[in-house]
Amino acid sequence: MALKSREKMLLFFVCITVSIWAFDRFYYVPQKKKILALKEEVKAADLKLNESILFTKGIETVGAEVSRLEKKLRDLSERMPKGEELRAFLMHLGKESGRLQMRMISMTSQEEGIFLQEMKKTPSPFQYKKVRIQMVLHSSFSALGTYLKEIEELPFPVAVDYLQLEKRGEKAPSLKVTMGLSVYVTS
Repeated sequence: MALKSREKMLLFFVCITVSIWAFDRFYYVPQKKKILALKEEVKAADLKLNESILFTKGIETVGAEVSRLEKKLRDLSERMPKGEELRAFLMHLGKESGRLQMRMISMTSQEEGIFLQEMKKTPSPFQYKKVRIQMVLHSSFSALGTYLKEIEELPFPVAVDYLQLEKRGEKAPSLKVTMGLSVYVTS
């Protein structure tokens, strides 16, 4: 049976159509799925890379802050002989309260245990005792502000835990100040 030219052309186009469909079905679609899967993997890898970059920047920042604080701690411990912090604080209090015309009403102190750095496995050379001091004094507002600013400049760590101000009388411009301080003493 001889095929007419029209049938030959139709058969030729059917073969081309089947080959295009086969190419699409068995090669192009699976490759497209692989490409999409690889794109998703690249996105996930980029996210992990960005997270790791942020993490390393955070580690560098924390490392710089730790080294800065260690240097500050070394400087503070070099400026003040070990165990002399409380004595220096009391001398500062006596000198400044007289100069600023502040009247000390009462003062109590309480010593707490030794603070160790528990983050490190090796023992730290810096061990501190925390001494809590509660003071009640009469002062003017400006003298109290000057005294608190000078406490900040002491060569050892002193923290103001709480501060309570009460007006004392109508005529006198003085305040009754109840203050809680923490002085860290090296042991």
